[in-house]
Amino acid sequence: MDDSPKAAMSPISLADVRTARVTPEEALALHSEGRPGKLETRLTKPLITARDLSLAYSPGVAEPCLHIHRDKSLAYDYTAKGNFVAVVSNGTAVLGLGNLGALASKPVMEGKVALFKRFADVDGMDLCIDTEDADAFVNAVRYLGPSFGGINLEDIKAPECFVIEQRLRELMDIPVFHDDQHGTAIVAAAGLINAAHLTGRDLAATKLVINGAGAASVACAELLRAMGMRPENITMCDTKGVIYRGRTAGMNQWKSAHAVETSARTLSQALEGADVFFGLSVKGAVTQEMVRAMADRPIIFAMANPDPEITPEEAKAARPDCIVATGRSDYPNQVNNVLGFPFIFRGALDVRASTINDAMKIAAARALALLAREDVPEEVGSAGAGKSLRFGPEYIIPNAFDPRLIARVPVAVAKAAIDSGVARRPITDLTRYARSLAGRLDSTANALELITERVRANPRTVVFAEGEEEKVIRAAIAFRQAGYGTPVLVGREDRIQATARSLGMPIPDGIVIRNARIAENTRRYADYLYGRQQRQGMLFRDCQRLVNQDRNVFAACMVALGDADALVTGVTRSYSVALEGILSAIDPAPGEVMFGLTLLLARVSGTVFIADTAIHERPDAHCLAEIATQSAAAARRLGHEPRVAFLSFSTFGDPKGSIPGSLREAVKLLDERKVDFEYDGEMSADVALDPALRAHLYPFCRLTGAANVLVMPGLHAAHILTKAVPRLTSGTAIGPLLMGLSKPVQIVPVDAGVNQVLDMACLAAHAASAR
Repeated sequence: MDDSPKAAMSPISLADVRTARVTPEEALALHSEGRPGKLETRLTKPLITARDLSLAYSPGVAEPCLHIHRDKSLAYDYTAKGNFVAVVSNGTAVLGLGNLGALASKPVMEGKVALFKRFADVDGMDLCIDTEDADAFVNAVRYLGPSFGGINLEDIKAPECFVIEQRLRELMDIPVFHDDQHGTAIVAAAGLINAAHLTGRDLAATKLVINGAGAASVACAELLRAMGMRPENITMCDTKGVIYRGRTAGMNQWKSAHAVETSARTLSQALEGADVFFGLSVKGAVTQEMVRAMADRPIIFAMANPDPEITPEEAKAARPDCIVATGRSDYPNQVNNVLGFPFIFRGALDVRASTINDAMKIAAARALALLAREDVPEEVGSAGAGKSLRFGPEYIIPNAFDPRLIARVPVAVAKAAIDSGVARRPITDLTRYARSLAGRLDSTANALELITERVRANPRTVVFAEGEEEKVIRAAIAFRQAGYGTPVLVGREDRIQATARSLGMPIPDGIVIRNARIAENTRRYADYLYGRQQRQGMLFRDCQRLVNQDRNVFAACMVALGDADALVTGVTRSYSVALEGILSAIDPAPGEVMFGLTLLLARVSGTVFIADTAIHERPDAHCLAEIATQSAAAARRLGHEPRVAFLSFSTFGDPKGSIPGSLREAVKLLDERKVDFEYDGEMSADVALDPALRAHLYPFCRLTGAANVLVMPGLHAAHILTKAVPRLTSGTAIGPLLMGLSKPVQIVPVDAGVNQVLDMACLAAHAASAR
């Protein structure tokens, strides 16, 4: 019998999958647009010439084959095995959808591979095995060891998941880890360590009730036992009630292992006087009366998804002194497996562990708990549902996008593997290892996600100036459903509604439509614009015409006069034309230079900030210095320590020319200001991006690493670079972000897709909330 949270929920329809943030249409579009799916294979070596092919394949490949034949451990040196995990499922317990089968599980398995790469730079491959027979499944996986450094089992129903994992761990000499069991257990244990600390409890004496007797529940009980909780203090319940000694109905060997001597027969009876509740079952399983019957300062982890056993609001209404965690990101204290599995495998792979044992799991849980007690970085701390993240009842588990996770959890796991004797390549300098991990991932993705969390916590009203355009309507709907705030579509309501209906996406409640011709504030906007432009050659009727007919002007007036917080535009007209209309109503920020900042996200080099990419054709030295300073500040806000290079065709005077002079003067201005970031120039792009080349030819250069903020000598070079690179490589461009304006405005490229419009609207909303 399977009493896991996944099995306890009945299969659900696509309508039930819809959340406040994502619609089925959006999800299907993401998975189908462009190259279908979420994964591809990327070469790590150049394979261009015949010689390259000879080295990589025949005859050159024979050499590593022969070396590995003599010494199997060399496979980690000559192949990708050491950073390669197989994500394996038969689809018998897919999310909360039930038994969908192997093929229908593939989107989830691809997603899991993507999370491994995104959070810990672990490569993976999804393997969907089309059998529900445990023996056949084991036989399919057991022979994959030569290809992979680890096996992550996923979405396999209980009790088969217990049998499969146990047998594969016995048969294979690489880590085998069922994340649905152990990932949940590790993160929940981390939260419990901190909750017990805050309430003055000794884990050994703490009384725990677990509702649900499936994969995650059993793993939680076993891990907490390994951490010192007494077995007699853990009471487990399933759909038939308390699992007690002597019970025969609905039992199996895994439940029997957790049966206890107790007179309690129901969940309600079990919770009387209990210190802790772990819910891995179904919505509404716990009532307020049950919570009131628990011990003082009860700890409630209601982890059923998508809806918890009891909501935090209900639990706190019954017991204001309780500490609550859920599986949801819209409440504090989210028990999120992504805090565990990527970093656990990262540490296990890096020491070539033969298994993931209890010591490694406990080390991961303790590392997570300790991280939550530390001061939270500013970029993370302001992302907590409108509250500052500080260790306490509302913050016992780290934020999933805390950039410090990659340098903390894998180190703890690696050390535990070494100390427990399962590491085949021990790391001697763990401090150096931690530093290498910290630089392994680009921090931009985490920073952008934290920005979206801040916007959800502080929603804003954003005007979408081109409100009749299909992709703008879709972006506005997504903006509303993501919880970012109130979108205002500027356009004719009948056309907007007709377009939305044709898309099968009716305009939801909470989206405002404004027709510039008949809006109630049109006269007020015209008066405002006339006051600004009457000495610039414009008559009142000219201003009135602009407000009525130019949606950018109308939208800019809305923001200027406080009727909206921010503005996004650009899909129907060029950047310069859109900016001209906006500047008629909104001024640059006092003391700042207005410019465009583009983020280039590359797979190998990470994020590089390019400025100015939108405004200044030939910036002078003062302008260049201001652009450098403001760009460095923006880079810091996105989690990067700025290293600024002023780019040119010339490197430190060779060859000579007129343009490099202004760049050298900008460097002198920064010298006088004694700014707090690295900078130097003028230099060519290869010198800026290649520290080894720079050290060889220009050892006097001040930059200590590859430049990540490139200040361009003119708009021509900036425009060519940012338009060409994304199309010539697999990189992504974000922007140009409009910097230095007194009100939050973003202008997207005319070829922007829905997601780009949505992202820029979110960035504009974030800028509004930061003012």
